[in-house]
Amino acid sequence: MYQTWMRFFTPGPLHHRLGLVCLGVGLQHGTLPAVGPRTLDHHVAVVVHSGSGWFTAPDGRRLPVTAPALLWLTPGTPHHYGADPHTGWDESFVDFTGPATAAYTELGYIEPDRPLVPLADTTAPRAAVHRMVRAARPGNPLLEAETGAAVHELLVALRRARTGTGPDADPLLRALARDALQPLTVAEHAARHGMTPAELRTAVRRSAGCGPKDYLLGIRLGRAKELLATGDLPVAAVARRVGYDDPAYFSRLFTRRVGTPPARFRAQQRHTVPGGWSDHVPDPADPPTITP
Repeated sequence: MYQTWMRFFTPGPLHHRLGLVCLGVGLQHGTLPAVGPRTLDHHVAVVVHSGSGWFTAPDGRRLPVTAPALLWLTPGTPHHYGADPHTGWDESFVDFTGPATAAYTELGYIEPDRPLVPLADTTAPRAAVHRMVRAARPGNPLLEAETGAAVHELLVALRRARTGTGPDADPLLRALARDALQPLTVAEHAARHGMTPAELRTAVRRSAGCGPKDYLLGIRLGRAKELLATGDLPVAAVARRVGYDDPAYFSRLFTRRVGTPPARFRAQQRHTVPGGWSDHVPDPADPPTITP
């Protein structure tokens, strides 16, 4: 016995331009019938929340599936899987496509070469799926936009839920972030961690979806923007504060990545806040209020 709920959608061309669209969402529980062998022209994320089953890999190997786990079904790749015929499993599935799938794949959020991924927890992915389920109510005028936004959320939640690879749990990324503003090269960062530059690149890409240079650059430019928008330091001083001894190089780098020179960014974003700039993030459960 099993239970199934599913809905399928047909987003228009304009919604595809948002990057990702949801083509379908489903919730299934019990001793489900096997799926496949079949080949699809779009992506599917099958999240197994509880139970067990099997998955036949593209090379023909039959692999055991034990929840929590993720099955990546990618376009053009044959797949065949099923729940244990005696105990079954609890699954959610999301069909999706869009031009942003290429970038998510390059960043490592979608893994065509790793179709079976162990997960540490499925609470956040389940929440993203349920946003799509709620959006599927009849007559919802925001259906395509809501479900598409939830696909982005799902991919991030699945990336964070991978067993042993959550970005917040990676000591290497934490150490790099701590030292990001120091004037160190990638090779010097690698030496600090007893690694070669190639080993550092592999480790950072596996955890962050980008190389160490881009990872460090994002942190440095983020801090530079804060300094430019909230203080009076000259651009050269801002450059030194974020790890660049050559202010001209910093300006070129900032302009190329941000799209505007540092001085112009300051003119556009400058805010004078009484009391100064704070790194304190307000608690969503206790937001700041303005007393008349």
